Amino acid sequence: MNTSSRSVLVAMMVRPATTPTKETTDDAVGRPLTGRTRGRLGPGARPRGTKVNMRGQRLWLSVTAAVVMVTGSCSPSGGADVGSDVVPVIRPTILAAIPHSPAAYTEGLELDGDALYEATGMWGESELRELDPDTGTLRRAVPLPSNYFGEGITVVGDRIWQLTYQGGVAVEWDKSTLNLLRTVPVHGDGWGLCLDGNRLIRSDGTDRLRFHGTTDFTETGSVAVTRDGRPLTRLDELECVAGQVWANVWPTDEFVRIDPATGRVNLAVDASNLWRGGPRTNEQVMSSIAHVSGDDYMIVGKDWPWILRVRI
Repeated sequence: MNTSSRSVLVAMMVRPATTPTKETTDDAVGRPLTGRTRGRLGPGARPRGTKVNMRGQRLWLSVTAAVVMVTGSCSPSGGADVGSDVVPVIRPTILAAIPHSPAAYTEGLELDGDALYEATGMWGESELRELDPDTGTLRRAVPLPSNYFGEGITVVGDRIWQLTYQGGVAVEWDKSTLNLLRTVPVHGDGWGLCLDGNRLIRSDGTDRLRFHGTTDFTETGSVAVTRDGRPLTRLDELECVAGQVWANVWPTDEFVRIDPATGRVNLAVDASNLWRGGPRTNEQVMSSIAHVSGDDYMIVGKDWPWILRVRI
């Protein structure tokens, strides 16, 4: 049996039948309790101190560990074999830690010159924020209308587009003033957003990446995302880099790199080594990734006390 065949066998034996879902992350009494499901309860419904039920995540990580053991390590500089049966999995290297507000429920992150833009969520608490990328200092912040749950953002010239979770709209901001310019209708949920050349790419929590125009947010097409030949759902915050799309797989500690032309995942990053703060509450799931330059990125989770600068 060759290496590729052994890898497939390990994945088939260990990998769960479905990716972790909102329903598999619950509180001490078994109720669904996640950032988005809690958000539906309305302003103020934000219990603290509950622990993450990590069963789905531990099983997922055991899969990736098993695959890495069989296939060996891989680096993105060497190029992932897009045609291989099992997507290679790597780990990021921490370069620096930047202070971050532990009250910021991060839903989007993007570096634009000397400004780091952050979107935070929760009903009645959502903000668009500008941070100093070197110190994490908050420079300015504006609230979203209280009926919107803020989601992913991306910079397009002198504007910033932002998604709302189930608000049915995208919000356009003026970058220089952070004034809200307009809202435009969007069909379906808004999760992650990034700029790929002359188009926007949106995730909606399904296995699809959706393409939109940059001026009016008109949907122009979509592609189904697969990993190891199977649909990959729960695609969350996005970052477009060099014609590829990075996506967090909610609510895991994984990021995947997707070819938007085919929808195929060609690399995965197990970022579980980035959390160094002891037990994590239910709110503190992995969230967002922002490209810095080359192989350097910024990664942060919801309510994390730091943003990690990493190399992947």
